[in-house]
Amino acid sequence: MASRISLTQYLVEKQREKGLIPAELRLLLEVVARACKRIGYAVSRGAIDGVLGEAGSSNVQGEVQKKLDVIANEALLEANEWGGNLAAMASEEMDHPYTIPHRYPKGEFLLLFDPLDGSSNIDVNVSIGTIFSVLRLPEGVKEPGEEHFLQPGTKQVAAGYAVYGPSTLLVLTVGDGVACFTLDKEIGSWWLTVERMQVPGQTREFAINASNARHWQPPVKRYVDELLAGRAGPRGVDFNMRWVASMVADVHRILCRGGIFMYPRDDREPGKPGKLRLLYEANPMSFLIEQAGGAATNGHQRIMEIVPTKLHERVAVFLGSKDEVERVTSYHRELSRSVSRRA
Repeated sequence: MASRISLTQYLVEKQREKGLIPAELRLLLEVVARACKRIGYAVSRGAIDGVLGEAGSSNVQGEVQKKLDVIANEALLEANEWGGNLAAMASEEMDHPYTIPHRYPKGEFLLLFDPLDGSSNIDVNVSIGTIFSVLRLPEGVKEPGEEHFLQPGTKQVAAGYAVYGPSTLLVLTVGDGVACFTLDKEIGSWWLTVERMQVPGQTREFAINASNARHWQPPVKRYVDELLAGRAGPRGVDFNMRWVASMVADVHRILCRGGIFMYPRDDREPGKPGKLRLLYEANPMSFLIEQAGGAATNGHQRIMEIVPTKLHERVAVFLGSKDEVERVTSYHRELSRSVSRRA
């Protein structure tokens, strides 16, 4: 029987054999993984420890925070601030970046995270997770500020997420494919369970919040109507819709069995380009999906090529099986060309 590969061994091999990651990045990813174990434990305790429900505060987006949002955010900050691998951190739950205290050594990386994605599902025991992204601090910068986080997704050196569900999983990329690790809760170790995840090219599933259909723009309506028409429609096959309302859970399903995840902009707030956060959600998930053979766009361009202009920038998201993403993106481009010709 082949021996199991731990997260540490996997990262050491990436460092030693392929030279993909420096030792500092390997150590950083191990610390993030430890923080995810702590968050997963807190999630699993739930009502026993009285951590369900609202915290009585709001985040920078004006969203009501859950108690576990706050706990998860603190867990990631506390685990990573003293290791010497980071220059600063940025969280979806915080207005401004968190600079490493002067009493600790600083490193050359920037960590961004959504500490608890899908937290609206906490109280009903549906899978939720943590999303993270790692960037390099630009050369010559000694005191990182908000502007140093505003890098396109192509600059990511690592990204991943943890899923707190029936089992606790860690899905990770360092730019050499996507690996999935499962937490052995008895001994506290992450074991490699899928070495190279691939998004299946053919799919009959899609994920979108259909309750917003009346607000969708024409390209999204056209695409979804074709899927819903099933065998009698232009696609000639029946599609199933799946929507968990937890990006981590929906994207993990797509990584495992294909499909397309859509969170489009809509007409309720025409001035906003979308709902999901570019730096904390869209970029890391796009990196993972692309590394697994899929695609990710905002309906017009590759998400990872978007240059952010602010820390909490939002974006429309279409990601998953490449053919489906390309199809819905082409519908957006057709509309844009039509509008340009009329103008």
